[in-house]
Amino acid sequence: MTSTFVTKPTVINRSWHLFDARGKILGRLSTQIAEILMGKKKPYFARNLDCGDFVVVVNAQEIQVTGRKEKLKIYYHHSGYSGGLKSTTLRELRGTHPERIIEHAVAGMLPNNKLKKEMLSRLKVFAGEEHPYGDKIK
Repeated sequence: MTSTFVTKPTVINRSWHLFDARGKILGRLSTQIAEILMGKKKPYFARNLDCGDFVVVVNAQEIQVTGRKEKLKIYYHHSGYSGGLKSTTLRELRGTHPERIIEHAVAGMLPNNKLKKEMLSRLKVFAGEEHPYGDKIK
């Protein structure tokens, strides 16, 4: 009689992945990153456990978008106070905090549950070429 394998937290093995965003399309890169953060390609994947790996993204400033999104895509956030709705375009965000573009896109592709914050904590995005995780990436 065979039994079903149940993934335990002790079985989870985390590795590091490096992505270069130079010239890549935002949506296509974000889906690849989200898949790795969730651990969907691992043989012991379980939806109720955080099985994913660490992801380092460099050159976030040079990410590409298609169409007219550079001018028309708007990011909103609210301070919580009356009249506290703020908005910024993709072009403005690229000038001030380019790493937030990728973080926001990946966050939208992760499941909305208690594991989302833990998965996003393993995403490291850098605007330029340098990052402090060179010794961990093979």
